[in-house]
Amino acid sequence: MGPYFEQNVRTQVELVEPMNPAIKRTIDLMNSKGCKVYFGRWLIEGNPCVILFDVAATSWNLDHWKAELWECCSIGIPWYDREANDAVLFGFLITWFLGEFVVQCKGDCPFIITHFHEWLSGVGLIMCRNRKIPVATIFTTHATLLGRYLCAGNVDFYNNLSHFDVDREAGERQIYHRYCMERAAVHCTHVFTTVSEITAVEAEHLLKSKPDVVTPNGLNLKKFSVMHEFQNLHSRSKMRIQEFIRGHFYGHLDFDLDKTVYFFIAGRYEFTNKGADVFLEALARLNYLLRAHQSAVTVIAFFIMPARTNNFNVESLKGQAIRKQLWDTANRVKEKFGSKLYESLLVGQLPDVNRMIDREDLTMMKRALYSTQRHSLPPVCTHNMLDDSTDPILNTIRRLSLFNHPNDRVKVIFHPEFLSSTSPLLPLDYEEFVRGCHLGVFPSYYEPWGYTPAECTVMGIPSISTNLSGFGCFMEEHITDPSAYGIYILDRRFKGLDECCNQLTSFLYSFCQQSRRQRIIQRNRTERLSDLLDWRYLGRYYTHARLLALAKAFPSNFSQDITRMSASFHYPQPNSPSSSFHSSPRYSESNDVRYNEEEEDEKDRKNIKLSSSMDLVPEQNKSLNDVLASSNYNIINHTIPASAMPTNPSSSTNPSKPSNPGSSTNPSSSTNPSKPSNPGSSTNPSSSTNPSKPSNPSSSTNPSKSSNPSSSTNPSKSPNPSSSTNPSKSPNPSSSTNPTKPANRSDASKPANPGDTSSPSNSTEARKSTPG
Repeated sequence: MGPYFEQNVRTQVELVEPMNPAIKRTIDLMNSKGCKVYFGRWLIEGNPCVILFDVAATSWNLDHWKAELWECCSIGIPWYDREANDAVLFGFLITWFLGEFVVQCKGDCPFIITHFHEWLSGVGLIMCRNRKIPVATIFTTHATLLGRYLCAGNVDFYNNLSHFDVDREAGERQIYHRYCMERAAVHCTHVFTTVSEITAVEAEHLLKSKPDVVTPNGLNLKKFSVMHEFQNLHSRSKMRIQEFIRGHFYGHLDFDLDKTVYFFIAGRYEFTNKGADVFLEALARLNYLLRAHQSAVTVIAFFIMPARTNNFNVESLKGQAIRKQLWDTANRVKEKFGSKLYESLLVGQLPDVNRMIDREDLTMMKRALYSTQRHSLPPVCTHNMLDDSTDPILNTIRRLSLFNHPNDRVKVIFHPEFLSSTSPLLPLDYEEFVRGCHLGVFPSYYEPWGYTPAECTVMGIPSISTNLSGFGCFMEEHITDPSAYGIYILDRRFKGLDECCNQLTSFLYSFCQQSRRQRIIQRNRTERLSDLLDWRYLGRYYTHARLLALAKAFPSNFSQDITRMSASFHYPQPNSPSSSFHSSPRYSESNDVRYNEEEEDEKDRKNIKLSSSMDLVPEQNKSLNDVLASSNYNIINHTIPASAMPTNPSSSTNPSKPSNPGSSTNPSSSTNPSKPSNPGSSTNPSSSTNPSKPSNPSSSTNPSKSSNPSSSTNPSKSPNPSSSTNPSKSPNPSSSTNPTKPANRSDASKPANPGDTSSPSNSTEARKSTPG
């Protein structure tokens, strides 16, 4: 259930008649009273049903509903906040619909579970509880509203969580009414969930309520699954990126593309929240290291973050045109050369090399060669920026002098626009681009979940995340040694900013020391983690939240203490090794490293905690099934007694006071109590004692989010290993211990000499480790 936007509906929804007669009667009744309600099928995999409400069509009732909201919970909505006013309209429409649907079921009403996402849908939940509509409610926040505003203002957020005066902070930012809507929904709901353990801590302090369940965000693996082809796709996409590089760096292509690695960061343009400041600082230090050790490796770092631009940079377009001209010239000369060679061989003579290329060909090649001469450095930004002088990325690049100079081993390309396969500059969509890169870098400071590193993982691309992101905490909890699987987790919670930059530099430098064979093995390992992020696995946490909501909303029908039982479910936690293996074999000039499938399988069995919590506790699972089955209640067919049915608040003749709002994902969705699936809530596994890897003190439980076209926004869009280097060949620039004081978000200092830091310890087992 969600708001109706005509432009989106035209391309994404097929409007049809509802099959459920009660839903059809409810929609017809609301439409007859001046509302505009639509029913259809969302054109995505599974074709879920959607119910859409045109909020603008009922704006005539806004003042009445705002007054009712004030009377029931003393939340006043200012007239100038259009987004909050739309949230009120949407919430009351949802409540109206749910109340009318219960009445239209005519005593044969199923148990209804309504799942509300974000503060925008909170009014619907509040009014459902206020009007005592018999539905079980779940509220999920993907990131707290106040938390987003505080982090956007560069506040030392995590160090001061317990000290914020939340009312004053919300009032100063003129979002107090929105904050009250979110907080009221949290305290009214039967079950409160969030997407990660780190967001649960945030919600406990800012919303004054501890989440009942952590529901991680998953991915539909069918969209990304290519089986063993992912390595070939990486090679093909990398070749297309190389074509762009040849044009962008024309005249300065003095580095070996076969020894070039591609890093990238992508997402919303939040300079500090997304960690772009830390990434740039680490790139400057990495550049110093690679130059100091005369490394043959070149790093090209992409920043894919949309910003205000007016067009492509002329110099960038010129580079691609020159590359194409050179390609066409080479093809013409090749065709003429091949024809002459063929004719010479036909007459039985060896070709005279001096006559194979005539003067016309030489002239053509000289003209093409002269056109590649360049008197300026390759551009850092591919577009013309509207705020060039104040842009934080460009200003930091100027401060660090990362100007793509020929002597630099680190090159930077800022692409301030989302990628598209129709672009004349870099004609790749985002998925193809990610597959062609070697490493995704997401050192976020504020990242409730983090879809970008999750997408890298399912595509077999190693990534760097932090212990302040939901994804990083989730991976630390489920994998004994994330670094062995290409999931590098940066400690931004208990390290200062300079130490974080050193640790990130260490990860990047270690990755640069890997051979091509080692990177292939690491990609194989990373892709093996895909099942951890599949909705088929993470959906159990949603089921768990729904069972809890049913038990709280209908205690007489679901009297089993599911909360107590589920608290005892846990994942097996194998003992962490005394020292973690390197993420890949020790660097060697030779590429004769072997990939042993049996050894990899054995490593997975030891390190990945994939077992279902229901399988681990069969006795408790059996008792829960028996209790629910013995009650002989069918959630779909069970009838609520007439005494429990509310009067019809929405059937009054006064259309200005409808009765049922609230934003739910699927008002008729219900679970079967005779076959409950119980998502175990995992405990916090012991962190690895690898001395070269900082321990992550905040391992998360599990995050998740349902894919629903409804209004609820999903603001999350963000793992962490110990880097493996050969200490005998290269120093590790970041081997800092874990201080007790949390991180401070001051500006990163200028590049320090990473050679001053100590090299990480390298155990005997690590030096002897194989690809498995």
